[in-house]
Amino acid sequence: MRTVGIRELKNKLSHYIRLVEAGESVLITDRGTVVAEMAPPGATTRLPEPAAGLEALVREGRAAGGGSHEPELYRPRAPALSAGSSKDLLDAERGGR
Repeated sequence: MRTVGIRELKNKLSHYIRLVEAGESVLITDRGTVVAEMAPPGATTRLPEPAAGLEALVREGRAAGGGSHEPELYRPRAPALSAGSSKDLLDAERGGR
C-alpha cells in the first residue's frame, strides 16, 4: 500500500488513479496524517449491518432492546383537550385576526 501527500496526489493524480485501477490501494495524507484511502471498487472493508451492530450493543449491555409490538401495549390515548377547545384557544390567542 502506497502513501501520498495531498499536493503530490494533486500533481500526479493520473498516475495514482492508474495504480488504483491496477488493484493497489493508496493512503492519502495531510501533513503526515492519513485522511483518506483510494482503493479499487469492492476492496474497501464493509461496515457491519446496522442490525448486527445494534445486537452487539444489546449483548454488551450498552443499549436496551426494543419492547414488544403487542397491540395492547399501545392503547389509544384520550384527547388532551375537549372538542372545540383548541379552536377557542387559537381564537383567543389571535384576537379575532
